Parts: sequence; structure tokens; C-alpha cells
Amino acid sequence: MSEKIVIPDLGSCTVPSPLRIDSHRSIESNFVHDAMYYRHPVEVGPGMDEATHLFEMAGARKELYFEPAKTKVAIVTCGGLCPGMNNVIRSVYLQLHYHYGVPAVLGIRCGYSGFSPEGSAPMWLNSEMVNDIHQRGGTLLGTSRGPVSPDIIVDFLERRGINVLLTVGGDGTQRGAHGVVEEIDRRKLKISVVGIPKTIDDDVHFVNRSFGYFTAIEKAKEVIDSAHVEAHCVHNGISIVKVMGRDSGFIAAGASLASQEVNFTLVPEVPFQLDGDRGLLAALHRRLLDRHHAVIVVAEGAGQHLLPPAEERDASGNLLHRDIGRFLRDKIKGHFAAQRLPVLIRYLDPSYYIRSVPASTVDSVLCDSFARHAVHAAMAGKTDMLIGLQHSVFIHVPIPMATKQRKRLSNAEWAAVVTATGQPDLF
Repeated sequence: MSEKIVIPDLGSCTVPSPLRIDSHRSIESNFVHDAMYYRHPVEVGPGMDEATHLFEMAGARKELYFEPAKTKVAIVTCGGLCPGMNNVIRSVYLQLHYHYGVPAVLGIRCGYSGFSPEGSAPMWLNSEMVNDIHQRGGTLLGTSRGPVSPDIIVDFLERRGINVLLTVGGDGTQRGAHGVVEEIDRRKLKISVVGIPKTIDDDVHFVNRSFGYFTAIEKAKEVIDSAHVEAHCVHNGISIVKVMGRDSGFIAAGASLASQEVNFTLVPEVPFQLDGDRGLLAALHRRLLDRHHAVIVVAEGAGQHLLPPAEERDASGNLLHRDIGRFLRDKIKGHFAAQRLPVLIRYLDPSYYIRSVPASTVDSVLCDSFARHAVHAAMAGKTDMLIGLQHSVFIHVPIPMATKQRKRLSNAEWAAVVTATGQPDLF
């Protein structure tokens, strides 16, 4: 049984799209119709839930809701930095200005706080401004964490005559965008809100790969490879590398698979023992006696059951985890000191390095696709949705559905990590 996932829209599309003809032939055959769907999951078989969802396929529509020449668009980047944010801003502007003919694209400064009267003044984007920003890390617009009242945001949009709001951010950002949609609906306004998923942790549901992830594991691999050299070139060397991954271990897993030099990978999805014959300390001890070096990669959200419960939250409302990297370093140091076995421990935390670099080639292409599909959806009057990605197919996903839960490592992905590291069953 298949369920069609309904995407809210602002009304009938009656404006002909300007995306008509290139230098060779008509591109009308490439327009996507609302009746074109992608089935999720694709796989069916014994023991699997036969219920499937049919998602609208993303892409340019033949008719638009908004008349481009009269449309004003705002874009905001929120949350932590991620490789490719500038690429998204640039591609959004290029698609809107040069292909649709939208005359005004407003950049909101410093996240949602830029909508507040006390926030940084917004900037009207132009071609010169975005010309080379894709070659730099970070975001031209700046970013911040923390909510702003939907009333304030919609007041801003209404006062400025904004027709479309594009929100670049993770699940917290998109939940905020849904709140904006609810206030827009309450006021009976015709403003489209479309999300572009941004999370270096790659944990947004219905997004196989979010932009920035491949860059992150590439840079994390470089650090892990250096950590391996540090550990290997001394007697009983231990290198501990902590990477981002608050609730999902995709960076730790991906970088471990890319490096192939990791001996223990620790992720939030899989609790592990520290003490006892089957604990990490005993396994590490046996590793040193046998090979005299070891590399440990740990995601920031791993092992929280071993630490006192966290009480503080960040500005986005996320529970701040205890520092598992330094905790492990100190426990390992204490263990081997008690065993009178000299070790040399190197601790590396490249978190802010890997998220602030320019996007890799693969991520640059991904950024461009997410940005252009978001523009297509918004110009067609779609709202309260974000761009998803399943099996290389871009789809429209309702924001409440995408933010209901976080994506986590699958059994198959974890099995690949265990095979690559050769780590014992500590879990």
C-alpha cells in the first residue's frame, strides 16, 4: 500500500516558466509534473514493511505560482558552519536572477537573529557579491543558533514584501521554518517557505547525503592518517581523534572507512563498555601488546552513558554533551599508568577545522543541486517543505515529516565499520 505525501502549496500555478529553450532544443520535456512520484522505500522483500510513501519529485515546473519579475526572495543560513554554505547561497542567487529573472534576493544576516529589529541589517545580493564565495568556507551571510519568534520573522517578511523564504539549516532550523509557516497561514499570507537541509552530521531524515558531509570525512581522514603516523612511529603510541556527531556517527564511520587505519570507532548509536574483559580498555591493552600502536576515532555524542548527565543546552536547545574525547584520554592514561605500561597518547580534535573549509568537488555539485531544486519548488508555490534526496533522486519532503526524528547509522553501515577496523565486540 502506497501513501502519497502531500506538499502544501499557495494555490494554482498559472504563470508560464521562463525556463524554456536553450541553444539546442526545447527543455519543456525536462519539466517535472506534480503527478510524478518517487517511492520510498524502493526495496521490498520478506520481513520488510510493505507500506511505502510516494514523494513528489523535485525539479522545475512548467507553470509557476509567482511571477518572477514581481518576486522578492530572502535566504537565511542558520546553525553551525558546514562546507558548502556559500555554494548554496551563490547557486540560489544565480538560479533566481539569471534563469528565472527574479530582480531582488535578500540575504538575512547571522541566522534567524537577522530578522529581529536588533539584528544585523540584511543585504541585497548581487552578482559581484556572490562571484567567488564558493571558493571560501563559511557563509557570506553569517550564522547563529537560537530561535526567533515567528511573529517577528513574519513581520519582517510582510514589511519587506518578501514572497519566498529559503532556510538553510538542520532540523532545528527547519522546525523554526515550520513555525514561520504556521504564522504565515494564520495571517492568510501568500509566502512560500522552503528548506535546504544543512547538517555536517548528515542526520536529516529522507536525505541520503547532505552537502558538506563528503568534505568533512575527507578532511577528517587527513587528520586520522596523521594520527596513525603519530601512533605508529613511537612505541605504544595511541592517537585519539574526536569528530563531530552529536546524535549520529556518520562522520566517524565514514572517515574510518575512508582511512582504513582506525582500530576502534565509537559512535552514539552503539553504547560500549569501558571496563571489564570485553571493555575498550582491555581491548586496547591487548592491541598494544600485540601491535604497539592504536588509533581511536570517537564521535562527540558517543559514550555519554559513561559520563555524568549533561544539563546545559546550546542556543538551539540541543543538549550539550560531555567531552567524551578528553574523558577517554584521561581514562586510558590512568589505566596504563596503573598497569605500569608506558604509552604515548596524542589527542586531536579537528571539529572546527573540518566544518569551516570550502566544499569539495562532490559537495559543490550537491550544493548546486539542492539550491536549484529549492528555487524550483518555491517559484511553483510549494511551502512548508524541504528538499530531500533518496537514491540520487531529489524529492519534496514536508518539514514536519523530515524533522520528526534524526537519521542514524544503519546496521549495514555499522557492520562495514566493524569489518574495516577489526574491533572486537565491545558493544
